[in-house]
Amino acid sequence: MKTNKLRRVLSIAVTVLSLSVVSSFSYAQGNFAGVELSITPVAGNVYMVQRPGGGGNIGVQVGPDGVLLVDSLFAPLADKLVAAVKQVTEEEIRFLVNTHIHIDHVGGNENLAERGVLIFAHDNTRLRFFEQRSRFPRAGGSFVPQQPEGARPLITFNDTMSFHLNGEEVRAFLAPPAHTDGDVFVYFPESDVLHLGDVYRTTSYPIIDIYNGGSLRGTIAAMDKAIEIAGPETKIIPGHGLEAVGRDDLVEFRDMILDIQGQVLSMILEGKKLDEVMAAQPTAAYDAKWTDDPGWGPQDFVPVVYYELGGSGRLADR
Repeated sequence: MKTNKLRRVLSIAVTVLSLSVVSSFSYAQGNFAGVELSITPVAGNVYMVQRPGGGGNIGVQVGPDGVLLVDSLFAPLADKLVAAVKQVTEEEIRFLVNTHIHIDHVGGNENLAERGVLIFAHDNTRLRFFEQRSRFPRAGGSFVPQQPEGARPLITFNDTMSFHLNGEEVRAFLAPPAHTDGDVFVYFPESDVLHLGDVYRTTSYPIIDIYNGGSLRGTIAAMDKAIEIAGPETKIIPGHGLEAVGRDDLVEFRDMILDIQGQVLSMILEGKKLDEVMAAQPTAAYDAKWTDDPGWGPQDFVPVVYYELGGSGRLADR
């Protein structure tokens, strides 16, 4: 029986390694030639730029003082991002806030910096730019090369900072360590728009990047914070998703996480191992809605929940 268990573990390891290599290549060498970006109004003077599928959504605040961006997509899309912004304003892009370190949110940094855009991020996010290679959670742990020096944020902050721009006091502030340990929310109070980066997405279960400081506990705390900020008319830009949503959608997402957490914790207290928890399908009621993002599903989310809640042991005794 031990031999069968070993074979099973080795098989999983080989599969994860293969997926990791493929995913890394896809991130770094992806073909964006045919990708077109769209820009749509959200509320007030805030717009959202999207690529097909709604990944890495960009917040865009426009006005006579210039343009502020939230995130920068992949490097090959930088010119298209600038062109999309030009569809709604002739003002120059002046500022960029990175919500976290992932390449679909910081990949365009260097190209924008070369245009004179000033880049801001949390202290922890800038530190990630100095790592020789970055590891991400999809496919069991994917790697991409270090970002170029020119991509690094020039200004960082610890807790919060404000931009007094285009008639608004735009507030960027650190969220609890949820998706990563450098997650930043950006709130446009006059427009009543809240950009949550990848802490919130409408396409999958929360992606908790344990390699970059993310946590289940922080995800719940961050969602509580977002729900507290959002009012009945607030528009929320998700890091991934096809449209801006409202406060009720945040509550639904948070409550889904809490339900799954409760189920997994109950099984841990019963002494169940990870494969028993997986077999019980604690996400079953939600899978139809929250598994629309390739590379992250119940098989990725549940183990993170299990181990953070104190579960131990991958395989049940046979």
